[in-house]
Amino acid sequence: MTSKLGGYMGKMLDVNLTTGKVENYWISDDDRQRFLGGKALAAKILWDELPPGVCPLSPENIMVFTTGPLTGTGAPCSARFNLSTKSVATGGIASSNCGGDLGIRLKQAGWDGLIVRGAAKQPTHLEIDGAKVRLRSARKLWGKNTEEVQAGLGRKVATAAIGQAGENLVRYAAIMVGERALGRTGVGAVMGQKKLKLITVTGGDHKVPASDETGLRESIRKWTAILKSHPTTGEQLPKYGTAGLLTGTNATKTLPTENFRKGSFKSWETISGEYMTENVLVKNSGCRACPIRCGRVVEYQKREIKGPEYETLGMLGPAIGNSSLEHVIEWNYLCDLYGLDTISTGGTLACAMELAERGLLKDDGLRFGNPEGISEMIRRIALREGIGNDLAEGAMRLAQKYGAPELAMHAKGLELAAYEPRGAVGHGLGYATANRGGCHLNGGYLVYLEALGPITMDPHTTKAKPELVVMQQNLMEAISACGSCIFTSYPVIPQLAPRWYNPHGLTAAAVDKVFQGLRFVLVSQGRLGPGALPIHPPFLPHTKALSALMGQNIHMGRFLAAGERGFVLERLFNLREGLVSADDSLPPRLTDELQDPSNPDSRVRLDVMLPRYYKVRDWDARGIPSERLLRKLGMEFALGMATRLRVDNSPHRARRMALRAREEESVQEQLKGARTAAPR
Repeated sequence: MTSKLGGYMGKMLDVNLTTGKVENYWISDDDRQRFLGGKALAAKILWDELPPGVCPLSPENIMVFTTGPLTGTGAPCSARFNLSTKSVATGGIASSNCGGDLGIRLKQAGWDGLIVRGAAKQPTHLEIDGAKVRLRSARKLWGKNTEEVQAGLGRKVATAAIGQAGENLVRYAAIMVGERALGRTGVGAVMGQKKLKLITVTGGDHKVPASDETGLRESIRKWTAILKSHPTTGEQLPKYGTAGLLTGTNATKTLPTENFRKGSFKSWETISGEYMTENVLVKNSGCRACPIRCGRVVEYQKREIKGPEYETLGMLGPAIGNSSLEHVIEWNYLCDLYGLDTISTGGTLACAMELAERGLLKDDGLRFGNPEGISEMIRRIALREGIGNDLAEGAMRLAQKYGAPELAMHAKGLELAAYEPRGAVGHGLGYATANRGGCHLNGGYLVYLEALGPITMDPHTTKAKPELVVMQQNLMEAISACGSCIFTSYPVIPQLAPRWYNPHGLTAAAVDKVFQGLRFVLVSQGRLGPGALPIHPPFLPHTKALSALMGQNIHMGRFLAAGERGFVLERLFNLREGLVSADDSLPPRLTDELQDPSNPDSRVRLDVMLPRYYKVRDWDARGIPSERLLRKLGMEFALGMATRLRVDNSPHRARRMALRAREEESVQEQLKGARTAAPR
């Protein structure tokens, strides 16, 4: 069964590591149209394939690698692919998005994606060479770091590899794709449980089919011009990379400092993007077909290596009181070698430092502002040695074990990204409602509208924040699903000439009123059908490119509906697995304590925003999607589960909580059996 739609190769690869069986996994064009690709389509596959209650660290869990229709077409910033699975960090859905060549190589080999099932008995290398698929022994690679595993394979081979952290089932283990990371939600631990050390993809010369090649090329030309002319994607990101955001977050008190106790850092300048550019930057880098080139290559100990992104700078810098860029570069490199998510590593270290400061965790080396011993601690986390074994469980479980759960800065068990939400309260709502946990992107990245964009609104008001979070979440889900980089959403916010826009003047006040007034326009988003908004706005070039590529009219309404479907289905997956509305929460530090004692609005008022967020989404008071919403989105397949959730009384909820407890016990059993002795 091939696809009649442009943008798709028409088949997915399905590999069972337990049996060695290799098959095609067929997807209908109906599902392709409804979910496009990426994490939205992956959520549908997980929904269909995983029964409720599967342990994340078990052979029954599956890994779903998906591309989007734009992946490999040459559209700007379209080298993205996604990995979704069940999360070892949250017990809900896990998703991680990445650039590099793996998604493009999969399509060149003739595949829209890859499903990995079961678990191998011995360390395994999955080799994909066009239509040929082999399972090879990786025994000699087990215990090696990601650089050693990927060395010597050549530039034409796309790779995905785990380091020692994945082997040892660290809850925030990453998968390295070249030097890029599938970083969040512990996907590396799932790959480690399957004894899958390495995936390589090469071979094939397939071209992504396009329904209107001329129209697609013209769309790409205009799209590239838009990105190059915007101040964020055409100036700031190419010049300073994402590290350039640090100056803005510090100025707007959204830079998490000392485990989110503060929103600004006194020594911020020595770890800023400007400082990096002036002192250690060698050159820019970036994904294939990307005009932005936001990647950094820096000099470190007479070597050229990958420079840290903003999230890494924030969480391995101010979040732990560190002002040394050299140390951040070193720790970023070590995390990549061992295969660790830098965001969760920083968040867990910050939590451990505050526990130690309070005398709850006995480790003299862990204290804010002290870089000594951090390199060794990263090693101990990856190998689960000594106290590193406790830190390998992540901030939430670490803080619970040592008697102060309120010190873990997380949502749903996933450490928060590098934005202090009391300086941007809508962003805080996004953290609380993100399906994968404390994620800035799945949360809608409202900090861009509140603090970092070319024009912004009042960061502390709750007005319009639920409506804007819903809009941004749906938009970002759609952009991710089609295979495009989230940075392509930046031009949605235009640049006003400096002579017209003073951030502290009347124009800024007027812009703020416009933003707040959008709540009256966006309040009914959950009830708008896919046929609404039949337009192709110039600030959203994705729709014209997709229409030319797929041979369908993917206008703005249908594009946003695809994102909404993906978000709603992930929500239902989480509800099915036992995450409830009480999990749409943040630590009390962020909801109850004022960041600025003189500003009563400098805390995240979830009590005000969350009920309205549910209403805008057309969910009930417990955060369960309505039957009307599911029918509107053409998701009748989920009606039965949603109905069961709505009539879920306390006894059934208690059974679901017991299911989660048994699942956690199963995870712990897996951890006990997986602590291998890896070399230093």
